[in-house]
Amino acid sequence: MFSLGGRGTTFVRRWRVWGLYRDFFPVKLVKTAELNPNKNYILGSHPHGIMCFGAFACFSTTSCGFTELFPGLRSSLVVLAGLFKIPLFREYLMGADLLPVSKPSLAHLLSKRGKGNAVVIVVGGAAESLASAPGVNTVVMKQRKGFVRTALEFGADLVPVYTFGENELFQQVIFSEGSVGRRLQDLFKKIMGFAPCLFVGERFGLIPYRRPVTTVVGSPISVPKRITPAQEEVDHYHKLYMEALTDLFHKHKVSCGLSESHELQII
Repeated sequence: MFSLGGRGTTFVRRWRVWGLYRDFFPVKLVKTAELNPNKNYILGSHPHGIMCFGAFACFSTTSCGFTELFPGLRSSLVVLAGLFKIPLFREYLMGADLLPVSKPSLAHLLSKRGKGNAVVIVVGGAAESLASAPGVNTVVMKQRKGFVRTALEFGADLVPVYTFGENELFQQVIFSEGSVGRRLQDLFKKIMGFAPCLFVGERFGLIPYRRPVTTVVGSPISVPKRITPAQEEVDHYHKLYMEALTDLFHKHKVSCGLSESHELQII
């Protein structure tokens, strides 16, 4: 059984070590618009990178000042349910107030905890992690519509989020489609829900490169509540979301260290 939040989780979020974690890169959270604490939101976080360092620091700890930037809102990062199958790591995830990205968890967060909930979903998931590499800004989005349907079912506004620098933290061996390495990764992903990446950091293999990581929270997209959303509505709001994400990327790419000519690839 998964924890749906409780005593002690706020304490874990406030551990002083997260401040050191934030300053290592450093990680910065940027607000571009107000979010009404009397509403609920689904924040789509992009890109996944290898380990979602930016999303974790900004939305699962207090180190980046989310509650100060967005007073009245509580952020909840949801992660792959397969991670909760790993002994000990499962206890750590629950202690850090992370939840599985499952229908029961999302329903609880968006309907049982009142208003002021910001549910953060790393939309691209395992497939996007396999495309992570320095200099690459690719998001897996075109066929990812489940989060939009959920937003419609609960009347939660959609908010695009982009973390610049996330893909710069590790070098990864990217296997071509159809190769033995890629087939093994896809098989593991099918069984466990996440894919093993062959990567290396700056020191000792696992310590990431010290690169600035900037998580930019975009403007909300107003979404109506539909108990049974029509596919046309899902497609419409999915299109609006992709356009808003692209706009967010281009507005902030230069200030976050990319060239004016850099493009966002949506696959």
